[in-house]
Amino acid sequence: MEAMETATQAVSRDGRVWEPSYLLDIDPKVCIGCGRCFKVCGRSVMILQGLTEDGEIVSLDEDEEVERKIMTVADTGACIGCAACSRVCPKNCQTHGAA
Repeated sequence: MEAMETATQAVSRDGRVWEPSYLLDIDPKVCIGCGRCFKVCGRSVMILQGLTEDGEIVSLDEDEEVERKIMTVADTGACIGCAACSRVCPKNCQTHGAA
């Protein structure tokens, strides 16, 4: 049996239907930058960045002073909707939904 896909559902190898839950956003006020989501994602959807005292999100490569590190969505198109990142997040700071 061939796997079929639509915009809202997919079929697994054995024919089970499931609906992808894509990563849409990460709340910078809640995220603690632990990196658990990054470690389970094999698609490079997220990236670790810095949050300045003024609340500005900056690259860690820049010379800016950061208050703390947070995960941000880097490539929404790479997300396959498996939601593994949400299952390991200790802060429940991610928003998932349909494409």
